[in-house]
Amino acid sequence: MAPRNSSTRACIASDSADSASMAESTSRVSASTDASAVQGAQLLLFCVKSTDTESGAAAIKPHLAPDAVVLSLQNGVENADRLRALLQQQVVAAAVYVGTEMAGPGHVRHHGRGELVIEQSKASGELARALIAAGVPTDISDNVRGALWAKLILNCAYNALSAITQLPYGRLVKGEGVTVVMRDLVDECVAVAKADGVTIPGDVDAAVREIAETTAGQYSSTAQDLARGKRSEIDHLNGLVVRRGEALGIATPANRLLHALVKLIESK
Repeated sequence: MAPRNSSTRACIASDSADSASMAESTSRVSASTDASAVQGAQLLLFCVKSTDTESGAAAIKPHLAPDAVVLSLQNGVENADRLRALLQQQVVAAAVYVGTEMAGPGHVRHHGRGELVIEQSKASGELARALIAAGVPTDISDNVRGALWAKLILNCAYNALSAITQLPYGRLVKGEGVTVVMRDLVDECVAVAKADGVTIPGDVDAAVREIAETTAGQYSSTAQDLARGKRSEIDHLNGLVVRRGEALGIATPANRLLHALVKLIESK
């Protein structure tokens, strides 16, 4: 792992990383900002922000083993394809369902869930078995594009609103008119996905409601980025829906507004 934050890196390198959920746990791991640290790895968990996909891939490319597998654990729907354009190694896309935050240097707070949906590939069976053995619930899907869009819709419904208000999901949905705004956001996303030929699995509306129940204390990653003065992934969330909507002739006014507001806050 290669955290950019120097205090986090120092904490991990000198001691350990703490995880807080229902119970506290401590894991000893090594940390490096040198991309050559990936040498010899058979499996690389690619967890950088969507804004850093190309630069991250370029940094590790000279050091990856030819038979390494790169598992993209990122928000957004395009990252695996962006990685495949740059790397010769097998890239496996995954939809990640987990609520976490950095509670301090080397301290991760878990707010709920923690399962993966990975795409069907030559490596997926062995990969899923390894993840499950490590305590990570993992399903293999032949419709990972749909799973990624389903996750994107959740991100579009919650991330920008949580960021703008700096509220966790449970409090956010109690605000006057908020669920109606979410309904508009979801409807636009579904319309764009269908026009783009995407089959979205499951009950999207139920999934949106469930997030506020299963991760009530979670602030979106976008909210955490803005609170720290960092650039967010909004261009790859609501912004992606706006761009695809424009290309497909689908109006996305709710997503466009939230994308614009988050970009304004970023520029302050």
